[in-house]
Amino acid sequence: MRMPAEWTPHERTLMAWPCRRELWEGRLADARRETAGVANAIAAFEPVLMVCRPGEGAEARGVLAEAVEIWEAPIDDSWLRDSGPIFRDDGSGVQFGFNAWGGRFPPWDDDATIAGRLCDPLGRPWGRSEMVLEGGAIAVDGTGRLVTTEECLLNPNRNPGWSRERIEAELRARLGAERVVWLPHGLLEDRDTDGHVDLIAAFAAPGVIALLAVPDDNPNAERLAADREILERAGLEIVDVPGLTYNAQTAVSPLNLYVANRAVIMADASEEALAAVRRAYPGREVVGVPAVTLAHGGGGPHCITQQVPATVGP
Repeated sequence: MRMPAEWTPHERTLMAWPCRRELWEGRLADARRETAGVANAIAAFEPVLMVCRPGEGAEARGVLAEAVEIWEAPIDDSWLRDSGPIFRDDGSGVQFGFNAWGGRFPPWDDDATIAGRLCDPLGRPWGRSEMVLEGGAIAVDGTGRLVTTEECLLNPNRNPGWSRERIEAELRARLGAERVVWLPHGLLEDRDTDGHVDLIAAFAAPGVIALLAVPDDNPNAERLAADREILERAGLEIVDVPGLTYNAQTAVSPLNLYVANRAVIMADASEEALAAVRRAYPGREVVGVPAVTLAHGGGGPHCITQQVPATVGP
């Protein structure tokens, strides 16, 4: 059993309605507006299921497209990429351990169980892993290759006492990861999640990975150069994607993108960045959406989405 690549046909996309007021620092309305924008963009290509805290579904319904289904259930936060189920190619889901990015944002009791609670109404079997793992910390190409960062997965605030070998064994057992490529760094500005890979890289095809490209004077230049060396050594073809921007000192990455059915949903970016993503994902419509507030909260379109693959069974 393997975790399929993100471009595998989807049954639907899972999302959650922003609800943690203290996280958004007075920008909750903006976060909800941008979340609705991402959901509505995806809904043009596939169904979306939006998880809302009990009592908040009516507000979400008023701004969401008809193809977005509302499901009210207790949640702590809206980052379903990290807390939601990770599905495998046999149709089953995995609920990994979740501790709110190393215990940074309590409480997280509801988010720690949302993966299994989502699988049940979807009719998907699921199991638990004792390893703490956020979906934004990994990228796969569907062939058994998985890319992650040492900065995140080896951080003692996730799985204290776990060796690299034990982590690899769990990734192999749960997600079919036969080759784990360890990048040393994530984005320098990504302090909330300790360097999630989905802010700097995304697989575009088997053996092909899009990598964030920055000018030499950017503080991430040396870090990304070290990552590039590892990717090249692993035999991966690299597609450069420029366009890292800053809004009020918040980094907005063009690579925190979501590959939906026939489309790629990404933060609004320069034409250069949009063109690079079109080259990386030929045959898919590239849709830019406002995502500055999502970046302020710590993520982007990829961080707030989780795909449910349509392929079930061998």
